[in-house]
Amino acid sequence: MDSVSFDINDALKHYMSDPTAIPTPEADGALADCESDPESLTDNAVVNGVLNPIVDAVAENPDAITRSHIFDSLQFLLKYTSFLSAHALSKVFDLITSGLATEADAINNDLESDEQDLIAHHKQLLEMYGFLLQWTIAAVETKAAEKSSATAPTRGRGKPKSKKDAGKDGTWDSSAQLETALNTMCKVLRMKLAKIFLTTSERDTFISLLTRPVYMILESEQRVKSTSIRMHAFKVLCIAVKHHGHGYAAQISIVQNLTYFEHLSEPMAEFLHILAEQYDYPQLADEILRELSNKEFNSNDTKGPKSVSTFMIRLSELAPRLVIKQVTLLAKQLDSESYTLRCALIEVFGNMLAHLSKSDERGENHKTQMNAFFDVLEERFLDINPYCRCRTIQVYVKLCELDQKFPKRRQKAAELACRSLEDKSSHVRRNAVKLLGTLIRTHPFTALHGAQLARKDWQERLDMVDAELNSLKPPVDAPGLDEDKENTTVDQGLLDDATQIESPRKHPAEMTDEEKAAAIQKAQEEAATSEAIEKLTLTKRYYTEALKFIDVLHEATGTICQLLGSRNKSEVIEAMDYFEIGDAYNIEQNKVGIRRMLRLIWTKGNSDEGKGVQAHLIDCYKRLFFEAPDSFSPNDAANYIARNMISLTFGATPAELTSLEQLLSTMMKQGMIPELVVAKLWQVYGVQKRDISRKQRRGAIIVLGMLATASPEIVVGEMETMLRTGLGALGRADLQLAKYTCVALRRINPTGRQAKESTAIFSRLSNDHAVLVRLAAITEVPTDSKDWYGVAEQAINAIYTLSRHPDVLCSEIIRRKTRAVFSRMSSRPSSRPTSRDEAQSAPSPASTAETGDGDPTVAGSQPALSSPTKKQNKDNTVGLSQLLFIVGHVAVKQIVHLELCELDFKRRKQEKEKTAAATARSSLSASTSSRRSASAAKDKPKVDDEGDELDLIGGTTEDDFTEAMAHIRERELLYGPTSLLAHFGPMVSEICANNTTYRDRNLQQAATLCLAKLMCVSSEYCEANLPLLITIMERSPDATVRSNAVIALGDMAVCFNHLIDENTDFLYRRLADPEPMVKRTCLMTLTFLILAGQVKVKGQLGEMAKCLEDEDKRIADLARMFFTELSTKDNAVYNHFVDMFSLLSADRRIEEESFRRIVRFLLGFVEKDKHAKQLAEKLAARLARCDSERQWNDVAFALGLLQHKNEDITKVVAEGFKMVLGAA
Repeated sequence: MDSVSFDINDALKHYMSDPTAIPTPEADGALADCESDPESLTDNAVVNGVLNPIVDAVAENPDAITRSHIFDSLQFLLKYTSFLSAHALSKVFDLITSGLATEADAINNDLESDEQDLIAHHKQLLEMYGFLLQWTIAAVETKAAEKSSATAPTRGRGKPKSKKDAGKDGTWDSSAQLETALNTMCKVLRMKLAKIFLTTSERDTFISLLTRPVYMILESEQRVKSTSIRMHAFKVLCIAVKHHGHGYAAQISIVQNLTYFEHLSEPMAEFLHILAEQYDYPQLADEILRELSNKEFNSNDTKGPKSVSTFMIRLSELAPRLVIKQVTLLAKQLDSESYTLRCALIEVFGNMLAHLSKSDERGENHKTQMNAFFDVLEERFLDINPYCRCRTIQVYVKLCELDQKFPKRRQKAAELACRSLEDKSSHVRRNAVKLLGTLIRTHPFTALHGAQLARKDWQERLDMVDAELNSLKPPVDAPGLDEDKENTTVDQGLLDDATQIESPRKHPAEMTDEEKAAAIQKAQEEAATSEAIEKLTLTKRYYTEALKFIDVLHEATGTICQLLGSRNKSEVIEAMDYFEIGDAYNIEQNKVGIRRMLRLIWTKGNSDEGKGVQAHLIDCYKRLFFEAPDSFSPNDAANYIARNMISLTFGATPAELTSLEQLLSTMMKQGMIPELVVAKLWQVYGVQKRDISRKQRRGAIIVLGMLATASPEIVVGEMETMLRTGLGALGRADLQLAKYTCVALRRINPTGRQAKESTAIFSRLSNDHAVLVRLAAITEVPTDSKDWYGVAEQAINAIYTLSRHPDVLCSEIIRRKTRAVFSRMSSRPSSRPTSRDEAQSAPSPASTAETGDGDPTVAGSQPALSSPTKKQNKDNTVGLSQLLFIVGHVAVKQIVHLELCELDFKRRKQEKEKTAAATARSSLSASTSSRRSASAAKDKPKVDDEGDELDLIGGTTEDDFTEAMAHIRERELLYGPTSLLAHFGPMVSEICANNTTYRDRNLQQAATLCLAKLMCVSSEYCEANLPLLITIMERSPDATVRSNAVIALGDMAVCFNHLIDENTDFLYRRLADPEPMVKRTCLMTLTFLILAGQVKVKGQLGEMAKCLEDEDKRIADLARMFFTELSTKDNAVYNHFVDMFSLLSADRRIEEESFRRIVRFLLGFVEKDKHAKQLAEKLAARLARCDSERQWNDVAFALGLLQHKNEDITKVVAEGFKMVLGAA
């Protein structure tokens, strides 16, 4: 049998160019017949017929491979592996692997016995097996890749088939055979190959036969995921590098792999780690890092930097000692254009710091390295790319979790994080908040006084230490202090010598035992004092550093509060978590943030993000206030939660209380508030036996009222308690308590959205019910407190919510109040200088109210005018102010009541239309008669008149009923001959018009408010008194009156648009009011009216634009919000920009910088190119008409902000301002 003539270099040359072109002349005849028809190779019988004898021959002796027909037959089969079945390929793979393994054993035996003659033969065998094994593994991987791509679409559907053996479909799992092959390679590589391959080139060629297939295996992501295969592959490479000089080739392959195969980033780092740790060969890692540090990436290449970045990060985690040696070179990549690489290096430096902090070495070099890494990280807080800035902050978050605290660097990190809160990137801001939270959680100031960070406590501690230090240090002018200072500058040796020359033995002899004892005691005391001072100095430094840290946190809190309004929901959630952490550490400023968080309950929950914010807020509040410590009993837990709930109301603004109500009602609906807690709240509210804090009792009823919006049954069951407490003696003594009790009572009958959600059906109460009697009585409490107005408002609201005939009951309240006010005036000297007009108007309501009752009236006996006392004057003005307040509020509530009657009528009518026509008519008639008193206005005679009218129209159409209601509102309430309110209209006008006569400030406020409310009732009354109200709004010296007038005009713009539309200029003028409160109210009113489309904008938007630069930040923020919302409505900013620009440019009071900021902000909303061009053309036309250089500069600045791309305009602007002087 002929031996094959095999030359490895020749074979590789043919294999690399085209494996299928390799000649196989000696191949088995059966295979030669298949050359023209490769498809026939799929028949296992043909292949097995050839393979079985080969397997037997090789099993008997691995030398059999050298036989030309066997070698060529195997080469032939490998040429056509694409046609071979999996079974046949598996058989070939096994054959070659086992042959190589057997040959390796034989070589080991021969090498030990120094059989030199056989070495050349073994060399050829190894090369042949290595060549065939490389080819076989390439074929196996190609087939595996085809299989994975073919099965990819079905991924995830059911379990994959078992692939242990070749199946009918020709698929098999080659993993086990691959592992065997890789093991055999290791076996071969462990031999003393230097004895077989005498030259380096021969050895390298053979080693490449084994390593090339390993790199091919690693190119498959699926293979790399298998830990077993990955580790076997690494083993082959490690032995090749360590013992057979494969280092340089491995370096090239690894760098290429990093460039082209993303999935190899982490495995290559793992390989270098194993090579360095287990095989003690760190040189390869050093070389690769050195090469990567000099590598430059194309700006368009994103894959390369990403892969290298992942590799470096992973390597720095696994083998920080390898990376730290090359870190100076790697730092060059910090200047790389690729932000991915910069991010990676930032993380690498963080890993280096973590490594150094855990090492035992603490020398100077160690400290220098740490400082260098920290310096780089601190610089990266200002990296131009937000992702790099984010990564820096994330690295600091990890560093904070380490055991070593880095106190000096922490302070700097806190300051940098505080600065990053104002970053333009929301990701950076979010991570900065997270870092600050982590800094709080892991702060180092826990050694002396626990972990709390209350600034007040730390300041007290610092003050105490300062005092102690001052007491220990001697005063500056103490005797002997100067001498001591001098002595320190003198050479002590000289002094001793001089003393010895004078009297060498005299000095020690002079000291007696007592003097010695005293000297020793003094020395000990001085040493103790010195030690105490040193200890206190260190303590002082500790306290000072803690305070510096707390101050940074306090500064950050203000910015984080602003971030609660961010559009980025994850940022909002991070801010909430920060406040929760801060509260746990008792940071005072965080209380502000926790209050501010409440408003997030209104976040629109349409999206998952919106719902996420609401849910997170509820979770935060639940953890902060509604979860008692585990050690508490159920009763103690309920007390704890009730106390917390009450504390939420302390010092809360009306806006915060509204948000708290929404939060608590949401939690109540979700069943988060136990019944026991509600019972505890009632106990706090209703306790009579002992005096408790007013604030606490008020808080209890406020919370109960809030919970009742979700569950009215809470209040229904405790009406007796409320009558006894809030509407009883305690309520009369504490009007705030009475007010919130009235609010809670209103919850019995849910209105609006709550009514739709509530399942409880409430039947209104008769006017003699105890609740309504007490509500009416609480409005008549004699007091001059401002709190009375809040009580009266809520009491009247409650009456209109609960009473079946609220108009009748309120008529009685007004009558009684009028009688009380005017009888007091008539029974005593007049309370103020009385004008002729008032002498007629004042008694009128009283006399009218009493018509038919036979009581003596004021009209009968007008007393002689005399000089009033101060007390009487005050009582009378307070009484009149209260009366006018009741009148105004009843008027407004009556309008609402009429609208509810109308809705109720329509609802009933629709229900009845579903039944038979006859039933419908009779039911409708009953409904109409039952609503007579409710649809009437304020007086019983009026009810009868209106009842007759409604009887005529009740059975007709809804339009008729609507017209009847409109008639009552327009003509009856303020002008009806029998209407109670009709008597107050002229009187209110009189008081407002004569503000010099009725000069009491509170009276004017109440009268203006009453006038405004009455004007909202009837357009006729509104038209008659509109000039008066506008005059008051313009000229009143009282900011509250002006604010109320602005709000009133806004309401009237909704009610009677045709009257107000012509007078909006007066409203815009209030934007220039000297008082911020009026300005803010006006801006809010106009914002609502314009965005709701209630008023037409006629070029006055420039006044709104001026508010963008207001000194008051809240006004400026409101203006920003207005224009942001306006920009969403049909190009509104673009349409009005020219008018706004004219007004702003003409106002010389606006600074140029302010003007530019306003214009830049407004033009930010002009996004379409078409609009930008049109605006540019309009503005460019003004350049020629500019009278001053400032005007020209203003126009040129606006043109510079617009993307107009008009060369003519650019040319005109470039020429600059030209002043043309006319002839003299």
